[in-house]
Amino acid sequence: MEKEIPVYVFMGFLGSGKTKFSKEVLLDQGFTEGQKSLLLVCEDGEEEYDVKALNDKKIDVEFINEENLTSDHLIELGNKYEPKNVIIEYNGMWELDKIFNIKVPKGWTVVQVISFVDATTFDVYVNNMKKIMMDQLRNADMIIFNRCDENTKKAEYRRSIRAVNRRAQVVFENKDGSADNSMDEEVALPYSLDGDEIVLQDEDFGLFYIDAADNPEKYIGKKVKFRAQVHRPESYGKNAFVPGRFAMTCCANDIAFIGFKCYYGKAATLADREWVYVEGTIDKEYYEEFGGEGPVIIAEEISATSKAEDDLVYFNY
Repeated sequence: MEKEIPVYVFMGFLGSGKTKFSKEVLLDQGFTEGQKSLLLVCEDGEEEYDVKALNDKKIDVEFINEENLTSDHLIELGNKYEPKNVIIEYNGMWELDKIFNIKVPKGWTVVQVISFVDATTFDVYVNNMKKIMMDQLRNADMIIFNRCDENTKKAEYRRSIRAVNRRAQVVFENKDGSADNSMDEEVALPYSLDGDEIVLQDEDFGLFYIDAADNPEKYIGKKVKFRAQVHRPESYGKNAFVPGRFAMTCCANDIAFIGFKCYYGKAATLADREWVYVEGTIDKEYYEEFGGEGPVIIAEEISATSKAEDDLVYFNY
């Protein structure tokens, strides 16, 4: 049986902290456990590698440009070095399809993708390089915002990430490298959780989605009422659908449909994108995309309704 060779992919724009992180973890024997490893560097960062120091740790280094990032070249490197681990520092300006769709040597398996973000330039990149930035965030298992300070909009950034990538762990680091996973001040939700019933205003759906997905236990057993559009995934069959809304995530050009599975015996009678008013009770079940349990809605009544005044919902308090 072919032995799996774990591949770790570090993504991010120049200056985002990829190389600094790579140097720190690779020079710590705990990461590679002293095994023969291969580091593929796809760009020259602000931080330079000490190749000799890495070689002393049994880590070989190869610098790759976009032209020679090919299946043949990777297979050649795999045969040359026979690594037990592979770390790829990927160029943030290259299309991600290039690395994720390329044929790699037998046994190479991507086990973790980490995206690095300079918190001081995040808004600039989102506004000017939307697609590339969002592709990096969507494909990451972990997202590290570094160079954070008291002005970093941690809660806002985290909500934006959670809207497009439910499974990623989001980590914030201060400028001195220390971890800071405290959010901005706890802000009251625009609806009450004190009673047994939650009535959502149209503009509150985005925040409901984020908070209920992050904290399902707070919502289990509560009645919920809201206006939504119908989405009927083929995999859900005739007795379930998704009542949801289109939401603006990180930027105006990045719109995603968000919502929770809803069990309804007459789901087959609903038309895709039809506006409905949902009344039901919140329960929970396993979501593959969440990597754990998330809310589901057991419908008690679904009725036709008019469209919301604003087609989109947002994630701002």
